Amino acid sequence: MAPFPCVLLFFLPLFGSLRVSSSSELTFELPDNAKQCFYQEADKEVKSTLEYQVITGGHYDVDCRVEDPDGKILYKETKKQYDSFTWTTSKKGVFKVCFSNEFSTFTHKTVYFDLQVGEEPPLLPDMANRVTALTQMESACVSIHEAMKTVIDYQTHHRLREAQGRSRAEDLNMRVLFWSLGETVALLSISLGQVLLLKSFFTDKRPSTLGFGS
Repeated sequence: MAPFPCVLLFFLPLFGSLRVSSSSELTFELPDNAKQCFYQEADKEVKSTLEYQVITGGHYDVDCRVEDPDGKILYKETKKQYDSFTWTTSKKGVFKVCFSNEFSTFTHKTVYFDLQVGEEPPLLPDMANRVTALTQMESACVSIHEAMKTVIDYQTHHRLREAQGRSRAEDLNMRVLFWSLGETVALLSISLGQVLLLKSFFTDKRPSTLGFGS
């Protein structure tokens, strides 16, 4: 699978812990009958956004749940292929994001998610408090920065689609291969049976003669 432009995180079991930066992306494998939880500390009144998508595995679905520091469920969806959720934190603390594949008995999944907490810091120092207009160089830097963010978003989106499409194509290829092998075995069996049947039609069956003495 092609690497994603992401900040590498440690994915941990249910009782692990994870501290991420203000904007983090992660692609991880979720085994069958398994659950993975990630933890993010955030201040009060901070806008947060979670986006996720199942790239490979089964019907490309997963359960997702977001909880606040008190354990209150803010978001809960079952068997979703992809979705996004935006919320504003009502208190300071550690928020929990869990992905579950417990409903699957033998298929593991590959899940991608993007967690953004808070607003992006300004590109230029004291940009928010400036009263003078930006210089031409500063305006060009800001425009290039925004364009690069758009390019990165498009790259991530198309890489996800490419990875999912490749997985579907490989799965379809294996199904076609097994179907072709089954058809070949059936064709050979039928051909052999027909040959033996036709051979039995042309086999001479001479009646045995019995001699009787006078």
